[in-house]
Amino acid sequence: MDNSGKEKEALALIAEADKKMKSSRGFGALFGGSSRKYEEACDMYVRAANMFKMAKNWSEAINCLNQAIEIYTDMGRFTIAAKHHISIAEIYENELLDVDKAIAHYEQAADYYKGEESNSAANKCLLKVATYAAQLEQYQKAIEIYEQIGTYAMDSVLLKYGAKDHFFKAALCHFCVDMLNARLSVQRYEEMFPAFSDARECKLVKKLLDAYEEHDVDAFTDAVKDFDSISRLDQWNTTMLLRIKKQIQDDESDLR
Repeated sequence: MDNSGKEKEALALIAEADKKMKSSRGFGALFGGSSRKYEEACDMYVRAANMFKMAKNWSEAINCLNQAIEIYTDMGRFTIAAKHHISIAEIYENELLDVDKAIAHYEQAADYYKGEESNSAANKCLLKVATYAAQLEQYQKAIEIYEQIGTYAMDSVLLKYGAKDHFFKAALCHFCVDMLNARLSVQRYEEMFPAFSDARECKLVKKLLDAYEEHDVDAFTDAVKDFDSISRLDQWNTTMLLRIKKQIQDDESDLR
């Protein structure tokens, strides 16, 4: 089926969904048989969204998902609404390259998951928000999320090991803003979570802080290389470290 065929099928599904919505409106619309019609309409809007996605008509796919979200939230089905917010966020993230809108939908999904006490699903969305917030230099927003999730993880037997990564990322965000704050935050993370002191991530941040204070770009680069040779740094960490390194280079130029 070509794109126009997919769009035609999507439009037919929307028309059918709209018809179900109209027939189920009125007193007690969200109860009994009407509730079933609402669910059927939602299913059709989501199927239409998938057809529009296949046709790469992203704006219409988003419109259909928003229709489904509106009905699901009216019905109190917040977990399903959250999943569709994630689908919209992924379209903005991967297809339309609109990071601000992706952030907004991940945040909304996280709120709905929190309301349903699905903390791990909420945290997954919030980590996406923090990743993009830091890339947009909204460091304070990213720091709050990484610290919140790090604190949540350190109190969990299953998640404890990952806490060091969240505190490491929070420290790098602090570092991008202010070196002294970064040093104080590392001390605070060590007090809160003593295991962080032994983590390679913590030792790396301390080496980087020393290199920064001494305006030593070579020591900074060597510390990063040593760490990366054992534990590969991901794209996000690399971006933050390059921003910090640039600050040292700029400071060096100012001192000349």
